[in-house]
Amino acid sequence: MEKEYLLNARECLAFIEKSVSAFHAVENAKEMLRAGGFNAIREGEEWELRPGEGYYVERNDSSLIAFRVPEGEIRGFHIIASHSDSPCFKIKPKSQITVEDSYGKLDVEPYGGMIYATWLDRCLSVAGRIVYSDGGELKSRNVNVDEDLLVIPNVAIHMDREINKNLTYNPQVDLLPLLWAGKTQTDQEDVLLKKTALAAGVDQERILGKDLFLYVRDSGKLAGASGELMISPRLDDLECVFASLKGFLGVRPEKYISVCAVFDNEEVGSLTRQGAASTFLEDTLAKAAASLGGEKEMDRLLAESFMISADNAHGVHPNHPEKADPLNRPYLNQGIVIKYHGGQKYTTDAWSEAVMKEICRKTDVPWQTYSNRSDIAGGSTLGNISVGRVPVPSVDIGLPQLAMHSAVETAGTRDLTFLIEAAKVFYAE
Repeated sequence: MEKEYLLNARECLAFIEKSVSAFHAVENAKEMLRAGGFNAIREGEEWELRPGEGYYVERNDSSLIAFRVPEGEIRGFHIIASHSDSPCFKIKPKSQITVEDSYGKLDVEPYGGMIYATWLDRCLSVAGRIVYSDGGELKSRNVNVDEDLLVIPNVAIHMDREINKNLTYNPQVDLLPLLWAGKTQTDQEDVLLKKTALAAGVDQERILGKDLFLYVRDSGKLAGASGELMISPRLDDLECVFASLKGFLGVRPEKYISVCAVFDNEEVGSLTRQGAASTFLEDTLAKAAASLGGEKEMDRLLAESFMISADNAHGVHPNHPEKADPLNRPYLNQGIVIKYHGGQKYTTDAWSEAVMKEICRKTDVPWQTYSNRSDIAGGSTLGNISVGRVPVPSVDIGLPQLAMHSAVETAGTRDLTFLIEAAKVFYAE
């Protein structure tokens, strides 16, 4: 029988392949939750929560918080937070550009910090959300134009002999994707709108709003000498989303409300109503406590709570090991990464570090440490942003990967199962 870590990896890759936008990631998370017996609730309604039951609430169709209530006395919240978005190109409201009456391309802009070159010469398509009118009511619907639709072509080396020497890309000039070629199209035809409407099953004149993004058509694969590598788009951070959900659904809590939070817009700073800097987590925890009779004890509940901020980490690069810190050097397939930063871009401190190590010890999961080189600025994540709204002890972790923010990234197959098992222990305690 195939080993558990390979089964988990294949399941994760299938989840990622369906999650072609943040909206689809949340839709697929809801599908997992419904299969696990969780109930949908809405922010604007009164909640009547019952011990032992599980619930989920969403905001903007792209962020989701699921939680399960224990049967007995509640001591606090156990939270794992990750994010649904990944760097990509967003399509502008007016998007079709005609070139010399022979080509049609799209006007797009970068969303998040991207490795531009990795998006060129790949089959791309379009996914996201539309808002449309239905009998005078506005409704939203996820959409995926599920076909090989676009390409961003490179300039031939014969036309740019310096292309392999320190090439830089102008996103307004070099990175606009080609949609059609030939004389059969005209600049009056909005080909993308027609395809979007057809994919959504909505008449195009009823579409009033769009949040549409490009995605690469590559399917995730297991590779390496023994299947030890996961190669896929959007591993940052859908790998952590999947692992935390899998652990969350695998156990029932005894003393803590278990919480699995998935936020949108981490890649652009989280400063949206559905991002980690919003009131979404704060509002959800407060409303859950109030429904269960603990509103007056909210301070006590938070004081006894803990959060794991799960966002992938940089593994040591096999071709550039000098880019890593001399001592805090995580490797693929060698365990969960605990992340540290002197400027507090990560929330880990001595207390939360010890808690995370104890979780790993209890389930015999290996752990590693990550710090930036002191002369290389690193990225940030959603941990310190979230605890600014919900003041609970927190640790920042991730799974080691290569080529973070590439169109296709690489991670270790075993590390996914390590996080699933650690999440189970955390949620069960």
